[in-house]
Amino acid sequence: MHNDLGFDIWCGLDVGKQAHHACALDAAGKKVFDKPLPQDQSKLEDLFTRLSEHGRVLVIVDQPNTIGALPIAVARSMGIQVAYLPGLAMRRAADLYPGNAKTDARDAFVIADAARTMPHTLRRVDLGEETLAELKVLVGFDEDLAAEATRLSNRIRGLLTQIHPALERVVGPRLATRQGLAVIEQLGGPQGMTAASKSKLLRVITKANPRHAQNFADAITQTLSEQTVVVAGTAAAEQVLPKLAASLPQTWDQRSELAAQVEKVVDAHPLAEVLTSMPGVGVRTAARILLDVGDASLFPTAGHLAAYAGLAPVTHRSGTSIRGEFPARSGNKHLKRALFLSSFAALRSDPVSRAYYDRKRAQGKKHNAALICLSRRRVDVLFAMLRNREPYRAPNPTPQPLAA
Repeated sequence: MHNDLGFDIWCGLDVGKQAHHACALDAAGKKVFDKPLPQDQSKLEDLFTRLSEHGRVLVIVDQPNTIGALPIAVARSMGIQVAYLPGLAMRRAADLYPGNAKTDARDAFVIADAARTMPHTLRRVDLGEETLAELKVLVGFDEDLAAEATRLSNRIRGLLTQIHPALERVVGPRLATRQGLAVIEQLGGPQGMTAASKSKLLRVITKANPRHAQNFADAITQTLSEQTVVVAGTAAAEQVLPKLAASLPQTWDQRSELAAQVEKVVDAHPLAEVLTSMPGVGVRTAARILLDVGDASLFPTAGHLAAYAGLAPVTHRSGTSIRGEFPARSGNKHLKRALFLSSFAALRSDPVSRAYYDRKRAQGKKHNAALICLSRRRVDVLFAMLRNREPYRAPNPTPQPLAA
């Protein structure tokens, strides 16, 4: 965003759920408008129309998504350009102005004046920002579904553990498969499975998935014979378990449908091709990176990005006797998990990642610690990819010296 764009009015909006505060400045820094206005299309149109009478207008918001989406849409529909002042730049700019008050009016003024005097701090609200707004909704719903799937699975395993621990040890690990769910959904708990004939049990499992069906059926039959007493609450559990088992596949199906939608939105983002070129980075990981990191322009170095993700080690020291480095417990947990899982996926598809992981294991690190080290190393690569807007390039293998 440059001064040579020739704006005459800079309108800063400190956006809110019910109302915004607007402060508009002219080229000399004089206020031409400084009032709150409701989150309403007609009121926003009236303001932008009045400001346009003074010349070319730039509308600046502090939040381009959620509660800031309506002002952006209204301004664009009127042919008015919109910009975004990131939160970090906003806080730094606020330190340049006198006073410590935190009010909507002051924030709106800071936004407008920073845009007028420091246009380099602004970011355009472009196609990428629109994509992020859609991603935020879809990814939020996907996380809700993932949490619901975990809750249902834990509830099933908890009930089985309560009434028949041995059966849970056999069926519980298979709840992520159609076989395990089909047995519970159609036969219920231990009483329902015991009442069913061996042929019916095998038929239910085979219909869900014929692979190793006989082994699974035999394991269930053997386990059922190990407990003859009926635990209190079994009858109620027999009624609840099939309903829980029926809900879990529905949640999975919703996540699959949602993944297709997320993929379409991610593909529309300018950085999608860059991100998905990295081994282990799929659609969901790319979406999380876009939401939490963006183009990485707000992070001075890869180390800052690693610290934000909670992947930079924390040093603990007490005098000269106790010292050491430990994994960080802070940071963006959603981003950390996404980067951690992408590193795990890269072990199967990327020889470079696998070699680095094996090297850390050989140094005595456990699995999780080695994966965290790998994730930290991959942050350096990711930061360079985003900064240069270049896809992943595998490093050239180091030539080995010839034997004498």
